[in-house]
Parts: sequence; C-alpha cells; structure tokens
Amino acid sequence: MIHYRLRCIGQHHEFEGWFKNAEAFTQQMEAGQLLCPHCGGQDIEKALMAPAIARKREDVPAPAPVAAMPDDVRAALQKIRAVVEAHCDDVGTNFAAEALKRHHADMESAPPTRGIYGVMQPDEREMLEEEGVDFAMMPWIGRADA
Repeated sequence: MIHYRLRCIGQHHEFEGWFKNAEAFTQQMEAGQLLCPHCGGQDIEKALMAPAIARKREDVPAPAPVAAMPDDVRAALQKIRAVVEAHCDDVGTNFAAEALKRHHADMESAPPTRGIYGVMQPDEREMLEEEGVDFAMMPWIGRADA
C-alpha cells in the first residue's frame, strides 16, 4: 500500500488517499476516478508530504483507497445540500457552540424553527456526542450549479 497526500486543485482542499501501488494511483487519476471528498472536484494532484517516521505498529489495517463517487450518489448529495442551504442557517465554524446552545434551550422550550449547518473540529464533535446533542455529518460536495 502507498499513501499520498492529495490536493483538489480548484478549491485547494487537502485529503489522503491509499493505493495498492503508485501505478494504481496513476490509473485512477487518468481514469478520472479520484474525487475531492470536500467538493467533488476531479482536478486532483499530489501534495507535499512529510516523510514517514518508522515506528513499531500493531497490525493496523490501511484505510480504503479513494474511490470514484457514482453520479447518482453525487446528484443525491447535491440535492441534499440544496435543501439544507434553503431551509437551514449557515453558522460556519460556530456550529458546535450553536448546536450546544440550541440543545440546552430545547430542554427548556420549543425547538427553533430553522436548523443550522456548519463545520466543526473532531474534538468539538466528541464534545457534542458526550453532551447528547443530535446532529448528522455529511459530505459537503460542490453545488450542482457550480
């Protein structure tokens, strides 16, 4: 297995990909099968990587290789994004704080009429889970009209 740090050229998103070998990466790249998991962009390139530091490892399975997203899945996610954007408020990086505030308010009164969406860090996600806040995570791909 080979691990590459990858970058979406259009939006500069960075992500990881695991491949059987360097040839498998090249084949998937040439076939247009590599997609940015953040925006769905197909213009992908290798990003700079820090060298790996050897360490003793238990038998840890490697992550699955980056695979192409089927068109019907992409279309469904784009429809979901459109509905979320039309009916919810974007709170950006304040998602965790706003979700927690709404969670505590729900215990005392009626829930807000509009939902929220935004981004959060892994430690914020863990905090919301520990607090019992209901939320859902989804891939946020590019708009259908983009």
